[in-house]
Amino acid sequence: MKRLIETIKNIFKIEDLRRRILYTLGLVLIYRFGSQVVIPGINPEALSNLADATSGGGLVGLLNIFSGGAFGNASVFALGVMPYISASIVIQLLGMVIPYFQKLQKEGESGRRKINQLTRYLTIIILIPQAIAYIASLPTTFNIPEAAFVMGHKNALFIAVAMMTLMAGTMFVMWLGEKITDKGIGNGVSLIIMVGIVASLPFALAAEFKDRVIDMVGGGPIMFIVEILIWFLVFMASIALVQAVRKIPVQYAKRIVGNKQYGGVRQYIPLKINAANVMPIIFAQALMMIPMLFAGKEWAQGFVTTFMNTNGFWHNFVFALLVIAFTYFYTAVTVNPNQMAEDMKRNGGFIPGVKPGKKTVDYIDTVMTRITLPGSIFLAFVAIMPAFATKLGINQQFSLFFGGTSLLILVGVILDTLKQIESHLLMRHYDGLMKTGRIKGRNG
Repeated sequence: MKRLIETIKNIFKIEDLRRRILYTLGLVLIYRFGSQVVIPGINPEALSNLADATSGGGLVGLLNIFSGGAFGNASVFALGVMPYISASIVIQLLGMVIPYFQKLQKEGESGRRKINQLTRYLTIIILIPQAIAYIASLPTTFNIPEAAFVMGHKNALFIAVAMMTLMAGTMFVMWLGEKITDKGIGNGVSLIIMVGIVASLPFALAAEFKDRVIDMVGGGPIMFIVEILIWFLVFMASIALVQAVRKIPVQYAKRIVGNKQYGGVRQYIPLKINAANVMPIIFAQALMMIPMLFAGKEWAQGFVTTFMNTNGFWHNFVFALLVIAFTYFYTAVTVNPNQMAEDMKRNGGFIPGVKPGKKTVDYIDTVMTRITLPGSIFLAFVAIMPAFATKLGINQQFSLFFGGTSLLILVGVILDTLKQIESHLLMRHYDGLMKTGRIKGRNG
């Protein structure tokens, strides 16, 4: 405890770090305030049906968690940063198949600026249909009464104002994220998503505490303590999954130029056990929503009921298989053994015992395939953990924090932010955040 207090004091002794942390907290407060501001033309008192519809699981509940409840409040920030995330994923995938985007990725800072600008334009294109769909779904999917709309739901002025408000809200959240990245601490967009997730955690935890401890439901306080211990273990396992790497040794040839020696040192290529991060879960969740398209068909009623039951066996079995498949797919398109082998050869490096060229490519590819298998299986297990938590009697909201996208984003963003704080401390010759070792982020 004494060491923790001393570390916090050291953090606030550094003027630049203190200013960055306070700047970040200020922008986060602005985001949380905007999440409670309702779209003009909607009566806030009539939104109880929307809150009920977005409080459960599924894709809608997940979007509500990512937006910090803004999705369920019909807030000006209802769409959050998800359109920007979608645009970023599309640009990233285009960079793997289109030469123009591949060229931009290799142009350094100027290329990064161009990619960011293209991502913003694509975000606006994605925003338009999403804003229309959200507004159209308010009286139908979410059962918002017509009386809640001051000018009427089909009023052209209301639709135009609501669309512009949602688009401006998302662009403003993007701007907040970029400002946090530039002048604050951590990755701004990731931090905003994490804040949205954390915002719903106290309410979910309080609801579970009330059920177990106050109302004495299903095992009482003992069961509540067991749940917290299991949650802690899953959290630690997720940290291990995010940080786990397989180091491949690389030896660089020794060169003597004049009186100086260059190279001759051994370094490592860190291959991550889970190189795909949360992307496989996001892709798998998107595919698992396909049965909703057949919800009105009588011939597909049994199929839809089976696969839309998020706690059912077949839903989770197919979900786990999709996560494993997408982990291999995303790892294959993001990790390029040919590029690694070419870079090593260009810099005079080689893997001890492996010939340069095709043998090196095959070796890296074999190692990556082998370590991806346990990583994908564990990622699939983390993805379906909320279903196991629900089976144990944990309420729907709190069960989402036992695994899935929420937990992995929470772990990854916290590690990245702590890594940046620790780097500021070490740069000023203070001790790091850990007694031994150093914090490694997702990209560490």
